[in-house]
Amino acid sequence: MLDVQRLNPWHERVLGNLKFQQLVRERSGFAWTLSAVMLLVYCGFILLVAFAKNTMATRIGTGVTSVGIVIGLAVIVTAFLLTGLYVARANTQFDKLTEGLKRDFDEGSNR
Repeated sequence: MLDVQRLNPWHERVLGNLKFQQLVRERSGFAWTLSAVMLLVYCGFILLVAFAKNTMATRIGTGVTSVGIVIGLAVIVTAFLLTGLYVARANTQFDKLTEGLKRDFDEGSNR
């Protein structure tokens, strides 16, 4: 069972640490930005489906593929690209901030 009394000083130290606050601020801001971009892309697609039916139904070439299918695939690809962008940033910038934070606490626990 967790001893809440023992964890509180660590909890307060972590929350009060400037590097931790920077990490949370940067990670949250980036995640919200990517979420907003994906929301705009998806809502844009839904609006096109609702209000530009003829454009979305336009066939490309002589096959059965329509503009709507291509745009729908672009929405899916955008989701994968944004996920890759987040992972790349998490594995570089966010991991560096986390490692610095862990070093600070490891050094602080040896004092």
